[in-house]
Amino acid sequence: MDTNEFTSFFNEMPDFNNHDEARSWLKEQFHEKCLFRGSDSVEGQTVYFYHLIKDPDVYQQYMESFASEHEQEHKITNMKTFESYHTIVVTADGEITIQS
Repeated sequence: MDTNEFTSFFNEMPDFNNHDEARSWLKEQFHEKCLFRGSDSVEGQTVYFYHLIKDPDVYQQYMESFASEHEQEHKITNMKTFESYHTIVVTADGEITIQS
């Protein structure tokens, strides 16, 4: 799915009442390409972070570099690493924001 298809797809997504509905929809649409990365409190509201993987090979290498027990330098020499996924932010009330 290229960026234009991705944007169009998300523009057509339904409205959600809460995080659980949004999470279920994301998992139904993207399966293992949508990974939960954590949550945080922003202005008193819980927000949930997901990565939607576009290039699994590049993304996997990037994530493995952080999981290594040995200190490694994270040498990023081009934007391909950051283009391998989108960050999706879901609020507790089901609002979704997509960050490239």
